[in-house]
Amino acid sequence: QVIDAVQASWHTLLQAAESFEAAGELIYGAIFDAAPSLQGMFKTPRAVQAMRFVNSLNLAVNNLHDPKTLKVAVETLSFQHMDLEVTVPRVVIFRDSILDCLQVELGPSLTDIAIAGWRTILNYIGGAFIYVRAKYTERFHVLAASWAQASNKSSADFDPDADTDPSAQEGLVETLSPPPTPGDRGRLSARKKSRARSKTKDGEGSSGEGGRKDGKDRHTNLVPRDFHEMFLFNAAVMGFSNRGWMSEVLGSFDAIVTNANNSYRFVEECDVLCLRLAKHKAAIQLGEYKTVMLASLRSLVKDWGSPHEVAWSWLWENIERKLLPGMGRPAQQELA
Repeated sequence: QVIDAVQASWHTLLQAAESFEAAGELIYGAIFDAAPSLQGMFKTPRAVQAMRFVNSLNLAVNNLHDPKTLKVAVETLSFQHMDLEVTVPRVVIFRDSILDCLQVELGPSLTDIAIAGWRTILNYIGGAFIYVRAKYTERFHVLAASWAQASNKSSADFDPDADTDPSAQEGLVETLSPPPTPGDRGRLSARKKSRARSKTKDGEGSSGEGGRKDGKDRHTNLVPRDFHEMFLFNAAVMGFSNRGWMSEVLGSFDAIVTNANNSYRFVEECDVLCLRLAKHKAAIQLGEYKTVMLASLRSLVKDWGSPHEVAWSWLWENIERKLLPGMGRPAQQELA
């Protein structure tokens, strides 16, 4: 009965406003007329923010009969507002402003049951904002710190003088560097000639020792030193080296992880990845990527523990949630 009263009052408001845009303007005006200082929390234009208000409320109201869908919708909305400092007093301002707007627009048709229902749902949404921000901020810190360690940006440069074996490097990431200048070529050539003269003078024994040293340097260079290299290494070991689609996910993974706390950018990166995955005709099992991902992170993050396991598994579940609904759609849309 309460749900029906809330939904009926909402549909009445939309009909009275004649459009979503008009309803959004009513709610927007009610909120920021009551508390003008809160307007500084939102950076988007008024028309865009007004539409976000009405769309969010519409999604919540229409899913009141489906608690699971409502929970996902409110959680998603909460993550979109993690960058805002949502407090209990601010939630009360938003709640009372929306209730005042409903009472002004609907008048006597807004029953006490509907008012109580609206108060409950708005408290639920505001409480979710506060809870998600308090609980998941630490999880994002774990993700950021462990990803900085795993991506190892500071050691991305390789020793240009180290001897490498191309056949042994097969399957590992290729490090691109700018082409050498004429002066660099001269210095490299001089070093090689110096090494050759040294080997000739030292003889066979010294040559053997040099060979062992070069082998040690070569072995050092083959050790995966960041997530990209470790992922390719583990994928080959686990028998996933023929999964071409994994390279697409790997190429987008840094952008997805670094924007995990920015829900709009996170969704955009997942959408772009979905388009890239659509190019692959073979079956895609996203769980395989998670297996290799976790194995690689465990090898690279020194203080890996339960918080890391939970945080990264949770992140991948959210990535899967964004990717799975769009799998196969780009191909269908191309045909249309």
